[in-house]
Parts: sequence; C-alpha cells; structure tokens
Amino acid sequence: MDFGILSVIIFLPMFVAFSMLILPIGAKGTRNFAFLTSIIIFILVGLVYYNFELSGYMQFREHHTWISTYGIYYSLGIDGFSLIILMLIATLIPSAYLWLWDGRTKGYWISMMLIQTGITGTLFSQDLILFYFFWEAMLLPVFMIIGMFGTGNRVFSTIKITVYTIMGSLFMLISILYLGVAFFNNYGFWSFALNDIVQITNLSRTEELWLFAGFMIAFAIKIPLFPFHTWLLETYSNSPTGGVFLLSSIMAKLGVYGIVRFVMPIFPELYKEFAPYFVWIGIFGLIYFGIAALMQINIKKMFAYSSASHLGFIVTGIFSLNAYGMTGAAFLIIAHAMATGGLFLLVGKMEYNLGIKAIPALGGIAKKAPIFTVFFGIMLLSIVGLPGTNGFVSEFLIILGAFGFSPSAGVVSASTVLIAASFMFWMFQKAILSDSGNDVSQMKDLNFKEIIGMLPLAFLIIAMGIYPDWFFYKIEPTIQHYLIDILEIRNY
Repeated sequence: MDFGILSVIIFLPMFVAFSMLILPIGAKGTRNFAFLTSIIIFILVGLVYYNFELSGYMQFREHHTWISTYGIYYSLGIDGFSLIILMLIATLIPSAYLWLWDGRTKGYWISMMLIQTGITGTLFSQDLILFYFFWEAMLLPVFMIIGMFGTGNRVFSTIKITVYTIMGSLFMLISILYLGVAFFNNYGFWSFALNDIVQITNLSRTEELWLFAGFMIAFAIKIPLFPFHTWLLETYSNSPTGGVFLLSSIMAKLGVYGIVRFVMPIFPELYKEFAPYFVWIGIFGLIYFGIAALMQINIKKMFAYSSASHLGFIVTGIFSLNAYGMTGAAFLIIAHAMATGGLFLLVGKMEYNLGIKAIPALGGIAKKAPIFTVFFGIMLLSIVGLPGTNGFVSEFLIILGAFGFSPSAGVVSASTVLIAASFMFWMFQKAILSDSGNDVSQMKDLNFKEIIGMLPLAFLIIAMGIYPDWFFYKIEPTIQHYLIDILEIRNY
C-alpha cells in the first residue's frame, strides 16, 4: 500500500472533474463518470480499511516537500478517527449520486466531484497550511451549488454562508501563521507540520487563548455551535438536495474533526480547561435547537435544527474527556450522517414531487409511497435513538460519558433525548402516516436506483446498532491515544 493511495483518493475526483470540464461530454456522461469515480474510491477506501492496523497513530503516511523555504509540506495520514469519516464519505457519496441521477447539469456534477476532493484533502492533511488549503477549496464548489442550483433567496443564503465561513477561516489562518512564526522563533527553522507545531514551548497563556479561540471559531461556525448558527436556516432551506446533503451529513462533521485533529493536540491544557464550558454549550445546543425544531412547520427547517441539535450532542461527547463520550461522539458522527443525509434525500424527493414543504400540507404519503415510508421510518428511528439502531448506541455512550464527566450533565443530556423523539414522531405521524385529506397524488414511490442508494444506509443503521463491535475495534486505539498520550488522562 505504498503507491500513495491517499493522494489517489483525494485527486481522482478532481482529475475527472477537470477532464469533464475540458472534454465535450454532456451532463449524463459527466454523471456516469462521477458515479464510476465514486465507486472506484469506495473500493480504494475498502483497501485502506482492510489494511489499517490497530494503532492509535497515523498510517499510510505521505510526506513531500511543497514550499521548502517556509517549511510547508504535502503531508498526509489517517488514524482511526479519520478512518471512520473516510468510510462514511465513501459510502454516502455513491448513494447520493444515485438519488441525484436525473435532471442535474454538467456543472452540478463537476462541483460535486470537486467538493469530494476538498473534503478528503481536509481529512488527510497533517500540515496546517495544507489543511487550510483544502478547507477553503471544499467551500468554493458548495457556494456554486447553492448559488446556482438552490431555491428561494439562494443568493442571500450564499452570501451569508460565504461571509460566515470566510470570517471563521480568516481567524484560523491568522492562528496558523502565528503558530508558524512561533515555531520559527522557538527552533530557528520553519514548519507548519502538526507534529512540529505541538512542540512549541514559547507561547504565553494569553497567546494560547487567542490562538485557541481562532481555531474554535472557525470550527464552531462549520458545525454549527450556538451562537454561530444563524447561517443555518436559510442555507439549509434554500440549498438544493445535493448541497444540503453534503452540508449536513459530511461537512458539518469536519468541524468536529478539526477540533479533535488540531485543537486537542496543539492546546491540550486549554482543551481540558474549557471542556466543562463546551460540554454545557453542546447540551444547551441540544436543547435549544431541539426546541427550535419542535416549533417548525417547514419540514426542511425542522431537519436543519434537528441536525444542529445532534451536532451539539457530538460536541458534548468529544469534550467529555473519557472513552465513553469520545467513542460515542465518533459513533454519532456516522449515525447522524447516515440518518440525516438519508432524510434530506427523502425530503428532497418529497419536495420535488409535491412542491411543498409545510408539514400541515402533507399527510397520506404512506399509502402513496410505502417503500419511501419504510426508509423514512428507519432514518427517523436512528435520529430518535431507538434500541437496535446506531443512534441508540451512540447516544447511550455519550450519555455515559456525560455522567462520567459530571452527574448533572449526564442527567440533563439523558432527559433531553425526549425532545428529538417528540418532534420527530409528531412530524412522522402528521406528514407521512395520517390521512389528512391533502392532495399528495403526485407523490411517487422510490424507483430502483433510489432503493439501491438507500439500502446501504438502512443496512448500516441496523447493523451498527445490533453489532457495534465491528466499528469499535478500529477506533478504540485512537481514542486511547488521544486520552492517554495527548490529554494525559490516565483514569478515563
């Protein structure tokens, strides 16, 4: 496995995208090449997973000089935490392509492939400048998809999310450059490699606080954490199905990944010091966004707030400073991405067929589209955390982690799970099951491609809920490494 497999996974979609841009190939041909590329990447990721050793350290390392004068390197690697997100990306994107099969333009498919390159590059980067390069690169095609193919006031939504993300990225870039200068002053040569940056010893507490804040603001906007969430509603509501699918199921998770990958090892003492605040910010977000979801009648807005609510739960887990919470957070990243991504695809079909989003204007869909209803129910039960689904396993572990961190945090986080059950079951009964008398005659059931696209998500939701150990054994050494070697917590 020494042929640079991570680089192939990163750049193959970009190579295909630029080839399609140059060649006189239409939308259908571009779509077919995009889907074939996603299948090839899925196979490559399977090879990575199969050959991944049970270790908490970086594997499949690639290290090449990029800008040697300033110590900037093309440095890649993965550990257990990035491996599970890689598997998630490789599974979700082919499924999404099957759902987006018809009616998309050539530019849409090219943008989707470029987004995949940016996402995987961000996931593998072990140099802070390289990470920032891919972090920004993955945003540009997202803005194009929202601005060109969105609905409603899509231009305003694009401008708003652009301003938010650029401001957050600017804070992070300043922090990265400051760390590079600090390393040079400390050791006499330039480097932005994560392994070197963590060795800096000449920063004052005030400097560390400002740098910590710079990174956290960028990642909090991406997640989003309260109060950096005001871009959420308009963007999710006005984005096309592919855009909101990527934002909710993958890109938001990269904000959590950034915290674990960079904030934790660079600022371990501050990470532990501010952990109580972020545990409660996560719990507050779980409650706040859950109540906001309960108040919505627009189904797309409801799922937007539901997504933010569960991301708050994930943040609670990664700051719980114990193995239960961190493992549960990693598990919930996968569970939430599959369930929420699947629901947004299903809602996109509902919106396309009926042209309506308001819950009171729906109803009776179960009779018109029984297969649609079955998959919708599976995704919903995972969000609610029903035993037998991966949502239950992840939420149970995070609640255990919250109890280990603080009994009061455990009690509150356990009780707030009822909020998701309340609005999800109400919505399911009102919009899908009940015969309201509204005209839903245009609703069509899933076709063959849509069923095939949804089956892997439904299978994994149930399989991971019934037998989660197949997942745990790959990530457990990485969690131990984070807690013991980075945070120096022995009793976790």
